[in-house]
Amino acid sequence: MRSKRFLSIACAAICLGAPGITADFSDPTWPCVQRKVERLSVGLMWPHPIDDRALPQDTLAAVDELAGRFALRRLELDEIAPALDGFVAAHGADPALLGAVFSQSFDRLAATRTTIMKGIEKYSLSQIALSETIGEIRSEMDALLVAETPDYDRIDALEAQLDWDERIYTDRKQSLTYVCETPVLLEKRLFAIAQMLLSAAEG
Repeated sequence: MRSKRFLSIACAAICLGAPGITADFSDPTWPCVQRKVERLSVGLMWPHPIDDRALPQDTLAAVDELAGRFALRRLELDEIAPALDGFVAAHGADPALLGAVFSQSFDRLAATRTTIMKGIEKYSLSQIALSETIGEIRSEMDALLVAETPDYDRIDALEAQLDWDERIYTDRKQSLTYVCETPVLLEKRLFAIAQMLLSAAEG
């Protein structure tokens, strides 16, 4: 019961965020509404010591295989439940051992999350650069339109480029919601994995 209460508090702390979950627009690398959390902590999700002893080869292989399943996002967690039951039947439900499973699952999903967040940062900076380019094109067009002898060929070329850049900018912006949700979904998956393993440990 204590573990479940600990997990609920930890989930609320990280998934919902400590004060405020609005976007911090002072960080140009983070365009998301969700609060930026650079690193996740195993200790906030798993209340037991992690077994760092050398495990028998067959146990180590089983831990690696089960953690690999948990790290596959295309697999729903209820699809992995039979594999977890089989693991417990073969190797026991020691919280330290199940903690080793969680630790490996955590490392894999946290690495994926870091890669995605790096991509979001690059995405944001490229959007800023594109926005600046759009502004420069508009300024040049404005200057050409008020010139004594407007260069209409250049204006036409700039207009075509402006249409293209604005379309790209808008398409990227529309995909932003999905991109920004992905790190949060990974956090939620990790908490759900911890809950499954804790339930198995508590029988």
